[in-house]
Amino acid sequence: MGEISTTPARGHALRKGRRSIDGQLYLVTIVTRDRAPIFEHLFAARWAVRCLYDDDVTGQGRTLAHVIMPDHVHWMLQLAGDLSSVVRLYKAKVSAGLSRRVWQRGFHDRAIRRGEDVVSASRYMVANPLRAGLVTQIGDYPHWDAVWLTG
Repeated sequence: MGEISTTPARGHALRKGRRSIDGQLYLVTIVTRDRAPIFEHLFAARWAVRCLYDDDVTGQGRTLAHVIMPDHVHWMLQLAGDLSSVVRLYKAKVSAGLSRRVWQRGFHDRAIRRGEDVVSASRYMVANPLRAGLVTQIGDYPHWDAVWLTG
């Protein structure tokens, strides 16, 4: 076994082996430039949410769940296009709306395997604000959603 690298991953290294499969579910993590807490600001966080549901973005992927953290975004989507393209489009829309360069290069993705419990994976994802100590109840955090909500 090799040593674990402590150097940050480069954008091109994150693309190695990436495949876009139509209809596949993906968990995507996108980090802000220099881990700046841009989304602590209400307008910025709400804009980031709005862009997930922009017609251009939804034409390439259906958002199933998301959570906007102060310095990163977790996004579960069902792909209907090219993964890199839909993430690039999303990042561009957020940056344009905020009139600044928001994101670091690249993103992390993980395809959800067939048979994997998607609802549990989304619950874990949207519980990030609890684990980060931002709130004591997930209902108190305003920047998340999942299609599995009822009522």
